[in-house]
Amino acid sequence: MKNVSKYERGYFTPPVKSTKWMEKEYIDAPPTWCSVDLRDGNQALIIPMSLEEKLEYFQLLVDVGFKEIEVGFPAASETEYAFLRALIEQNLIPDDVTIQVLTQSRDHIIEKTFEALRGAKKAVVHLYNSTSVAQREQVFRKTEEEIIKIAVSGAKLVQKYAEKTEGNFQFQYSPESFTGTEMEFALEICNRVLDVWQPSENNKVIINLPATVSMSMPHVYASQIEYMIDHLHYSDNVIVSLHPHNDRGTGVADAELGMLAGAKRVEGTLFGNGERTGNVDIVTLALNMYSHGIDPKLNFEKLPEIKKIYERLTRMQVSQRHPYGGELVFTAFSGSHQDAIAKGMNYKEEKPESKWSVPYLLIDPKDIGREYEGDIIRINSQSGKGGIGYILKQHYGLELPLEMRESFGYAVKDVSDKNHQELQPAQIHDIFTENYVNISSPIEFLGYKFMNFDDYKTIVHVRENGVDRVLEATGNGRLDAISQALQAHLGIEYTNLIYKEHALESGSESRAVSYVGVTAKDNQVYWGCGIDPDIMTSSVKALFSSVNKIVKVIGKTEMQNS
Repeated sequence: MKNVSKYERGYFTPPVKSTKWMEKEYIDAPPTWCSVDLRDGNQALIIPMSLEEKLEYFQLLVDVGFKEIEVGFPAASETEYAFLRALIEQNLIPDDVTIQVLTQSRDHIIEKTFEALRGAKKAVVHLYNSTSVAQREQVFRKTEEEIIKIAVSGAKLVQKYAEKTEGNFQFQYSPESFTGTEMEFALEICNRVLDVWQPSENNKVIINLPATVSMSMPHVYASQIEYMIDHLHYSDNVIVSLHPHNDRGTGVADAELGMLAGAKRVEGTLFGNGERTGNVDIVTLALNMYSHGIDPKLNFEKLPEIKKIYERLTRMQVSQRHPYGGELVFTAFSGSHQDAIAKGMNYKEEKPESKWSVPYLLIDPKDIGREYEGDIIRINSQSGKGGIGYILKQHYGLELPLEMRESFGYAVKDVSDKNHQELQPAQIHDIFTENYVNISSPIEFLGYKFMNFDDYKTIVHVRENGVDRVLEATGNGRLDAISQALQAHLGIEYTNLIYKEHALESGSESRAVSYVGVTAKDNQVYWGCGIDPDIMTSSVKALFSSVNKIVKVIGKTEMQNS
């Protein structure tokens, strides 16, 4: 692209090597989660939530299991203020949930913030000011020392108003635009704030290090976090928090590597809602941990319901391919994927005690409220025999022989391709029924009778072109005897009869389903299916179905006298 020369890396690496995080392979415990849906998420909506909607959303976050929830910037607007007061006055904040409020480093804003917090049982007061080179030079036009003065002044004001206000307050500081700040300066301003607040074991301070704008690859952010943790004052009593945005599409990776670097707290939103490309998605982060066998301490067992509420209140839509929550994330259309999933699901049924390792499915969809039927395998012209067979088995109890699945698969794909559409299970079943089940034309099966069970002599009654006929033959089994009768007296030639049967439903009134495949003189295998309460009759109907397909495609040889 022609304008590439106007860009350069705008981030800063630590002045010392900070790569201990690389020695860790996985996250072994969840962080403290802080939802910022009601602040960062809400301010990014085209239509911000009303007071009633915010109250409902707050309850959703509580139900999911968040113990820290940023509820807004109470000095910024009347709705923000009223929302906080409603939570407190209506006693809507559970005892184990801490609310968080945001404030700039300005006297009247901090005063209004503490006024709004009157009566709160426990709250985090989140102070921030921008520290990046771009903000210092272009927005504030201030020196480093002047920027530090803003932060220190704010820290003192927060401490002053906290002492005058009844309540239990924890302090948090964010060097906003941290990722565009020189690491030495970011460290200095955080330490100057910590020197004002002087955290202790019983009064820990949160230092939040936001990727306000994601500017680097995730490993750089991890090294920045590690450097800060290693050099912050009062480190034993400081909780380092992350607040990644997703400008480069790496919000989740930034958070995960930041946790490897030692951060113990993460601020984010459901499904990543937020300014520009959004905040880090806590749903994805939490379920990534879950997929490694780590309990994230958040409950997404009813994720479709959570998504429905989220979409209604935010008026945002979760992408169909969004990790875990998207409509299609567990769905396979590709034939090879479907075949592997179907076999993996069957293997899991055979060995239910085994750990989850179904191909292409990172977690069990049912664990987050998704259903196998309609969620995992869906059929279009790209689908394969394995997936199509899986649909018939799951929805209709039909277990097609492996050899038959290929024949039926082509029939289904042909319909999907010609109509240029996805096929629903009922449509697939209709195609199967129409092309394979109890086919009675041009030769209709009317009945049979065995004369001698020693040599399986049989009499078969058929109707062809309105004419009833009686056929006789002997075989090495009942189905073979009927097969010999059809070939001998109706001029039909085939070899290599393949047969399979199973019960279609359980119980005393269950029906039997039989599948028969035969090889005609054109060397093609023709399949038929028979369904009947009587297992023998279902077998005969399956044979007639396959024979009728031969007659329709290649015709018959010269009729013999019966």
